Amino acid sequence: MKVIKILSFIQKRVKSLGVRLIYSILLMVYAYQSERTPLWARRIIIGALAYLLSPIDGIPDLTPFIGFTDDLGIISFGLVSIACYINNEVREKAKTKLLSLIKDVDENEILAVDAKL
Repeated sequence: MKVIKILSFIQKRVKSLGVRLIYSILLMVYAYQSERTPLWARRIIIGALAYLLSPIDGIPDLTPFIGFTDDLGIISFGLVSIACYINNEVREKAKTKLLSLIKDVDENEILAVDAKL
């Protein structure tokens, strides 16, 4: 998986993506990199991230406010599907990277994502 491509995608769209979506993406990336994550879970991660990066989209991402809702739905579904492979190490890596991308992160945004897992 091209982690650099995903991180580049995030950096270009930090303001429009929102903290919850970015944190969710980072959780999936670091779960994918974990040796504990089995092949079937990695396939779910690849599928969800491929949908996010795909130029063909159900709702165009240029649409204000609702453009990324379908992306968040797919990423959320993927996260819930692989939740047992998102451990504290994965969470810490994702939080650290998130804080390096966005300086003022509302902790409630992170907690909202973690609560779904």
